[in-house]
Amino acid sequence: MRDASLDPAAAIAVVAPGTRWGTMAEDFERRDQMFPRLSAEQIERLSKCGERRRVARGTVLFDQGDTSRNFHVVISGEIEVVHLVDGREEPITVLHAPGQFTGESSILTGRRPLVRGRMREDGELLEMTPDALRKVVQSDSELSEIFLRAFILRRVALIANHQGDAVLIGSCHSAATLRIREFLTRNGQPHTCLDVEKDSGVQVLLDRFQLRLEDVPVVISRYDRVLKNPTNEEVADCLGLNVAIERDRVRDVVVVGAGPAGLAAAVYGASEGLDVLVVESHAPGGQAGSSSKIENYLGFPTGISGQALAARAFMQAEKFGADILIARSGTRLRCDGQPYLLDLADGTTVSTRTIVIATGARYRKITVPDLPRFEGVGVYSGASGTEAQLCEGEDVIVVGGGNSAGQAAIFLARTARHVLVLVRGKGLAETMSRYLIQRIEASGKITLRTFTEVSGLEGNGRLERVHLRDSRTNELFAMPIRHLFLMTGANPNTDWLTDCVALDGKGFIKTGADLTEENLATWPLKRPPYLLETSRAGVFAVGDVRSNSVKRVASAVGEGSICVHFIHRALAE
Repeated sequence: MRDASLDPAAAIAVVAPGTRWGTMAEDFERRDQMFPRLSAEQIERLSKCGERRRVARGTVLFDQGDTSRNFHVVISGEIEVVHLVDGREEPITVLHAPGQFTGESSILTGRRPLVRGRMREDGELLEMTPDALRKVVQSDSELSEIFLRAFILRRVALIANHQGDAVLIGSCHSAATLRIREFLTRNGQPHTCLDVEKDSGVQVLLDRFQLRLEDVPVVISRYDRVLKNPTNEEVADCLGLNVAIERDRVRDVVVVGAGPAGLAAAVYGASEGLDVLVVESHAPGGQAGSSSKIENYLGFPTGISGQALAARAFMQAEKFGADILIARSGTRLRCDGQPYLLDLADGTTVSTRTIVIATGARYRKITVPDLPRFEGVGVYSGASGTEAQLCEGEDVIVVGGGNSAGQAAIFLARTARHVLVLVRGKGLAETMSRYLIQRIEASGKITLRTFTEVSGLEGNGRLERVHLRDSRTNELFAMPIRHLFLMTGANPNTDWLTDCVALDGKGFIKTGADLTEENLATWPLKRPPYLLETSRAGVFAVGDVRSNSVKRVASAVGEGSICVHFIHRALAE
């Protein structure tokens, strides 16, 4: 049986018959996992952490957009759960059996609920605060498995059915629309997306909120707040994706970057009792989060998408108590004294005794005139489901010879008419895993062209034509291509560090044995730097941002986890 914990196609089939979700399929096993019933003994264990109370018919237990809410277990009575659409209630399900419970993943992450829960008849409930629930999840493995599986499945069903509190109005020809849509998707935020050129009903919303086409993309939250061409940070704040952070609190460790390495550091650090804050500029998963399928990661023989892997790790970190800020980026690390100070782009400064730099790397941009003009409107640096929808039935080009490029080509070949893979060298053998090469060779929809590079881009408002050059013959030719995926090399995200830590010639962070005597001229301790420690004591670097690191997801996770061992040592000094 396949694991559908984060698979919308499987998750939407699991709601009880007679409900809005349940009309799609009849998967009884998944339905029982989404809406399980706790035993009398399990309820008794929970009773020690909560309070039983009588609740009258019509009482609203939680509402869409609430800044706080509790967890409820049905002892008697019925709870109806509905989705609000412009003041209109759409039924989702009814919790009526003793032992059924409320909540989805937002109750652990501290995000606002997306639905309304109300007593349909008088009854008795066991009520627990989110903090009490988190303690149960951390200490009771049996209940933890039941709750987390149900929470994940419920969130995925909300995503699959677009049952959120946000509507995105945009255009498939708008780079900003693609940015916001990817941000919402990568952060697991259910939403409805309307295209001004394809959806006939969009004009009604535009007129209602006095919007013009020049205003798109527009995010409408709960039909009462409108954001015109917002930044990701503004979207995150509007939708309540982040909890409030105590500014005068000194953390044990701040992790900058929530890719595989950063999330691993957060999970292991928080699970071992450290006070952890994670700062992520975009979405959990980093560059790996945009990978369509990772098949060589240990323990997933059929593969797992980067987004699914990141979502699970994100929930693990939250489960153990790590705080995570989304759409927040570090602008400066002040490392001249203790505690270290990290300045964020929103003006906030956080204090920490140690820091883990896990900001990863970004795909290197090719040197082509007018490239910025087509980014997001024909030129992409990731191949997720969002981009795949845009190029359905069309020819596409993937530039790059690494595993990410191979995974993208195979993924895009499912929906695209044809995929052309370009590499500057003689082939893929030296840069790509053999299993990916075999699939590319076996596919009738993928063609590899060697010794070829992009020399120019052309289009009116969006990409329409790609100019190529054969490096052996210097022959120039053009192709009518509207979708170009660039996955060429990597540049480290270290610009914000200024002169705080030693970097190598390419801008990657030097650690451990790679540090020279010159790098350690101001090293304050008698001991040498630990394996993953930088030229600043207590400042560590893990994952792709680290010099000479192995650019693999498993390696990044390993570095993030073992880094916590050195953090404990540094904190004890």
